[in-house]
Amino acid sequence: MTDSMSSLASSLANKRILLGVTGSIAAYKSAELVRRLSEAGATVQVVMTEAAQAFVTPFTLQTLSGRAVHTALMDADAEATMGHIEQARWADLIIVAPASANFIAKLVQGQADDLLSAICLASEAPLAVAPAMNRQMWAHEATQANVATLVERGAKLFGPAAGEQACGEVGPGRMLEPDQIVAMSAALFDTGLLAGRRVLITAGPTQEDIDPVRYISNRSSGKMGFSIATAAAEAGAQVTLVSGPVALATPERVTRVDVRSAEEMLAAVAANLDGQEIVIAAAAVADYRPLQVATHKIKKQAGSAQLSLEQTPDILATIAADKGDLFVVGFAAETERLEENARLKLEKKSLDMIAANRVGSERGGFDSSENALKLLWQEGGVELPMLPKEKLARALVQIVAERFDAKDSTKNS
Repeated sequence: MTDSMSSLASSLANKRILLGVTGSIAAYKSAELVRRLSEAGATVQVVMTEAAQAFVTPFTLQTLSGRAVHTALMDADAEATMGHIEQARWADLIIVAPASANFIAKLVQGQADDLLSAICLASEAPLAVAPAMNRQMWAHEATQANVATLVERGAKLFGPAAGEQACGEVGPGRMLEPDQIVAMSAALFDTGLLAGRRVLITAGPTQEDIDPVRYISNRSSGKMGFSIATAAAEAGAQVTLVSGPVALATPERVTRVDVRSAEEMLAAVAANLDGQEIVIAAAAVADYRPLQVATHKIKKQAGSAQLSLEQTPDILATIAADKGDLFVVGFAAETERLEENARLKLEKKSLDMIAANRVGSERGGFDSSENALKLLWQEGGVELPMLPKEKLARALVQIVAERFDAKDSTKNS
């Protein structure tokens, strides 16, 4: 894999891309775009307008994406569970490619009379449009005004390119090539918010041995911490990830250190702390460990058994006790009195920020691909709603970067 392709794969790995295809002859390029996005590691969900299906079949794009293509707003089966809302929430990025003049006009007017326009209107995900139309249609003042309005509202404009068109004319209006769209999509995730910063993240559970075959641990999967590491790397940080035992692949552009116990995690953090600027302690460290570890398997006996425990080292408190200019973010997993308990931890351990999440519920927390966070700091806080952990991590990293910059500017003023 070339360096450029590796970079694209890093930025788009595990991203959820909703690709909207509208009525344009350039729709034939959408098949190659699906393939290129998938090669870069993205999961692609295709949504087609009725006009798009006159140029390329849903079956073609379904075969390439590996997912059923959605075409109808009034699909009784899909809309029984509010399908367009679910897809709007699912997407990390919506790309409309090709974007016809008609569809661009619909977006500006806020119409939602088909599935794709309804998803665009209902989603908080970034929106990118790749126009494709005749050069005169592109140059028309109505189209130019519509495009300007979309950009003013925050949409990203991918193209168009200039060249020979299907109608035989030559000029601007060609849809960009798939490789160009993939590169521009990848760049949207490389925010630069933490460019050049050094960030240490802890993730996953710890395992505290009872005997050679048993240990004390918890239900942490490590997904949240690994998602934060990915988001921090995308934001330009040099990331060191200290992880307990998890079944997760190392994120691209991240240096990983594997540990098992709380003692090992503390040692690894201490060994890698020099030069760090931000620490995000997302690991679910066991609070207790057996007072003595048996050298052989403890045999089952009649009656009850007792296990004497002692506290494990408090990694977060150790870091925060002598943090200096280090920006320290803790996590608080709570089953009750979420904000009250989190604020106590924030104050007691002198943290810059704490991310509180409720566990033990049917949705979110441990063993889940989704979570919600309440971020708290001395002067206030903000709530992040239930989201896929990858999207939640990017929102968290953005706020951490903002709070870090605010602290850094205050220190230097």
